[in-house]
Amino acid sequence: MSYSMNPVGKIHADEDGCFIELERRFIPAMAGMEGFAFIQVLWWFSDCDNDQSRTSLVENKPYRNGPDVMGVFASRSPERPNPIAVTAAQVTYLDHDRGVIGLGWIDANNGTPVLDIKPYTPSDDRVEAPAVPDWCAHWPKNVESSGEFDWNTEFNF
Repeated sequence: MSYSMNPVGKIHADEDGCFIELERRFIPAMAGMEGFAFIQVLWWFSDCDNDQSRTSLVENKPYRNGPDVMGVFASRSPERPNPIAVTAAQVTYLDHDRGVIGLGWIDANNGTPVLDIKPYTPSDDRVEAPAVPDWCAHWPKNVESSGEFDWNTEFNF
């Protein structure tokens, strides 16, 4: 069985901010996005799309306060069998003419391919009281405060 994916756009991230620039043919898919304050961005860990990264199933101490060994399904490591990532991102503006979606922040590199975009809706995406292991219980409780958190003190990757 084989699958094929066609990126719908690319991440632009630099000192001036973050945004998604859609491929021209996907601009009509922006219709109706007004009013959504957040979106789920599915993107490709393109920097980790290689044989070694795709065969990595276990990470040694990926988080400074975490267990010594973790499976990639228990981490947000970019090295995984299928280098797919998802980020809940704040929408700061929409430019339908140019096919641009402004973002408050995203944890993807400049030029990263975007696979899909979905509206964030609390009925489908929010968990009122998620349980997490003690080692990460001090992490921010929401996306809004994540941007101010010093993530460099948490990750070893």
